[in-house]
Amino acid sequence: MIHPTAIIHPGARLADDVEVGPYSIIGEHVEIGAGTKVGPHVVIHGHTRIGKNNHIFQFCSLGEIPQDKKYAGEPTRLEIGDNNTIREFCTFNLGTIQDGGLTRVGSDNWIMAYVHIAHDCHVGNHTIMANGATLAGHVQVQDWVILGGLSGVHQFVRVGAHSMTGFQSRITQDVPPYFTVAGNPVEAHGINAEGLKRRGYSAAAISAIKAAYKTLYKSGLSFADAQLAIKSETANCPELQLLVDFLAASERGIVR
Repeated sequence: MIHPTAIIHPGARLADDVEVGPYSIIGEHVEIGAGTKVGPHVVIHGHTRIGKNNHIFQFCSLGEIPQDKKYAGEPTRLEIGDNNTIREFCTFNLGTIQDGGLTRVGSDNWIMAYVHIAHDCHVGNHTIMANGATLAGHVQVQDWVILGGLSGVHQFVRVGAHSMTGFQSRITQDVPPYFTVAGNPVEAHGINAEGLKRRGYSAAAISAIKAAYKTLYKSGLSFADAQLAIKSETANCPELQLLVDFLAASERGIVR
């Protein structure tokens, strides 16, 4: 399963059925789980752990040092879960000691060509990142997010679960769960209703989420008063608790 032109350090740990294509390079501290396929001309370095049944296409660079001038060779890490598709020319960097030393990508993600995931980013599960989407350092992307092609996310921004960004969105503040945003500068454009339907959200829950969106963006209430109004509805719609918690934890402010 290992092409004879591939270079694999003796210290690397690969499951017996891992496939490695021509001219790929795998470093000393790399661990790759069962069923994973590594295409040709892939470079995997650093303290990188990759789970099971991933498909990594050609010309990716995973586990390279952070693009951070403060990095001084510390043994920081990259962790990738299971069942991910990582298309051509993606770059995922190690973490830094300034933020826990870990860059993490979860499981069941569909990551298209030329995606960049910078140091200390945490990406959840079931996300879709279209071609050229870019995460600056310390970004958090929660579960079921869809990032449109060429979207750029500013450092320390959080992108909430089930949200969606449009093509070429410039995201400099937090994107609340369930909502859709687009533009440069980015603006809110309603809720991700179709995505919620596909994930089994009830009509009543979707209606409550839509009402919360209107409270936050259309009511004229202050941010604090809008938060209180949405919180008062969580007893009737538990799905709103995700939004309430996200808003309460926002440090950069939200797209508004």
